[in-house]
Formats: sequence, structure tokens, C-alpha cells
Amino acid sequence: MFKLLTIIVLIQISALKSEPQDAMPSVTMQTKEFVLGIFFKANWYRAMQFCRFHGMHLASIESQLEHEAIVALIVDYNMKTDEFWISGNDLAFAGNFSWMGNGQPLTYMNWYASEPNNIGAERCVLLWSRNIGSADRLWWHNSNCTDEHYFVCEE
Repeated sequence: MFKLLTIIVLIQISALKSEPQDAMPSVTMQTKEFVLGIFFKANWYRAMQFCRFHGMHLASIESQLEHEAIVALIVDYNMKTDEFWISGNDLAFAGNFSWMGNGQPLTYMNWYASEPNNIGAERCVLLWSRNIGSADRLWWHNSNCTDEHYFVCEE
């Protein structure tokens, strides 16, 4: 009996490990599904790798509606003071931000005042709360790609 119970538990744990995106909070906007990576913090590169391993990529936010849907999901999970990587970066050309997820330049932007400022090695974009005006508002901020934060994947 104990062996059977152990086997069942191991199978359930294995199933959870093989498809973690099913357990992660998400929101769907038209043809995109945005998934919050909230079980661990990672640098931008590791976040990208995690998303790709699970058949997704770091999120490319291409409209205010997409931005607001992601922010609402983050607020619903009471994580509005946390920071989340998205796929924006200027790694190819300093000062020219594009989406790693789809290779396109940023057309919609929601930078915090004086951002991007490229201080030091700030080359990757994250969602960032300053609690200015609305407590439920997240802005974009460029940050050091090796800092560890939660992240948003896109499917």
C-alpha cells in the first residue's frame, strides 16, 4: 500500500514539474496568453530560457490593453509591488529597444518618467511600481539584465 501511494505521489509531482505553465496565473488577450512566472525570481536570461523551455517567450507588450490586462493580473495576485521582466531590451543596439519575443521594435511604450535612462548596464525592461498616482499602476523601467525578478511569459 505504501509503495502504491508513493508511486502516485511521484507521478503527480512529475506531472506538475513537466507542465508548470498550467499552474501559473494567466490572462488571454485576443491571440496571446500572458503567464506570470511567480514561483521563483530569475535574471532576464534565465526568465527567457524558462519561458522558451515551456513553449513560450518573455512577453512583448504591444498595446495599452495588453499592458492593462497584465497589470490587472499582477494586482489580482497582490504582487503590485514586485517587479516583472518582459522581453524588451536594447542589447543589440544601445538606446534602440526591441522585443526579444518577436524581434519587433517597441511601438507601444509605458516608460516611467526619465526612463529608459541606461544607467550603468541597464539594458533589459521590466514592469515596475512606483505607487505614483494610482497604486495599481506599473511602469516600464530598464534595469540590469542580471538582476533577479519575477517575469511574464507569452504563449
